[in-house]
Amino acid sequence: MTRLIVAAGGGGDAVAAAMLDAALYGGDDQAVILTYAWDRLLIDPLPGPRGADNFTGLEPLTPAVWKVPAEARPIAPAGSTLPRLAAELPHTFALIDARHGAEGVTRQIEDLVTHLKPTSIDLLDVGGDVLARGDEPTLKSPLADSVTLAACCQVNAPIRLLVAGPGLDGELPHEDLRSMLGPLVHTFTAKDVEPVSPVLEWHPSEATGMLAATARGVRGTCEVRDAGLPIPLTDESPTVHEVDLDEAVSRNELARAIMSTTTLDQVEALSREVCGFSEVDYERNKALWLKEQRPARLDAESALPQLAQFEADARSRGITHTTFRHLTEVLNLNGSQRDDLRRLLINSQPERYTAPLWHIPATT
Repeated sequence: MTRLIVAAGGGGDAVAAAMLDAALYGGDDQAVILTYAWDRLLIDPLPGPRGADNFTGLEPLTPAVWKVPAEARPIAPAGSTLPRLAAELPHTFALIDARHGAEGVTRQIEDLVTHLKPTSIDLLDVGGDVLARGDEPTLKSPLADSVTLAACCQVNAPIRLLVAGPGLDGELPHEDLRSMLGPLVHTFTAKDVEPVSPVLEWHPSEATGMLAATARGVRGTCEVRDAGLPIPLTDESPTVHEVDLDEAVSRNELARAIMSTTTLDQVEALSREVCGFSEVDYERNKALWLKEQRPARLDAESALPQLAQFEADARSRGITHTTFRHLTEVLNLNGSQRDDLRRLLINSQPERYTAPLWHIPATT
């Protein structure tokens, strides 16, 4: 038996898909996870999603879909977490290629359905921004989710839309999502996190990291992203809800607008028209800014006093946790220094590590 899980936004959604597969289905049969190669600039300095020609070592899975094996490598300067995911998890990771717009992704999913004849197809989004209208002031990255939603609703096969960790991506507050969430499918537990625990030690996804932390019982408020967004960690955070796919499409104006697109440029143009921006433009601007920045030197003597100041300020804002990705940006470090920073902090204050988050206690 084969299952297909489409990771709506790529990145951490692929890790959450592996966690979901183990929690809901278990057994020896592993799902095929269709996902973007679209990592944050800390990992991949090139804006936008990667296509098949940005890798070496991909393997054909169907005429329209490439498998990303452990041996695959992104072609420099591109970066990708997918080959390492393939090396550490037993699932098959297949590449969403958004360069041919929503029509191209529709063809990819149809190809997989024909080839795999899956017993189930799930479209999984961590956070819930797949349910955005497009005009919300907190919305930051609707493009990837809207493309997969637009594609899935055009596939002639039953597809179940699942939202895990409502509100954890910092785009739509949980209060705004509550009325749209359907039946509770699952509540993640610490046991569900075990299969992906080694991955969470290095993967930069903040939303999936918080999903795992809350499954382990962490509660409080976590500060994330370069903008320092505060995300509540509550009893609702580790839940997975089903959402009516047609209702999601009716709500998501960008998904409806891009259904017939055949290029990523068309998707971007419609995103600017519907949402007022394209997150790829944001990445382009940030990539140029990062090129001009000189990363700070990383050592305990310089980093720990800066960390103490950040924590004092965060504590005054009611923040109880943060991510190592956020700390990397706060301390003006580059992506290659993230793992070194993580080791430095865990080695110096291991009691503060609430995997995979960093704890900021109420008092020093």
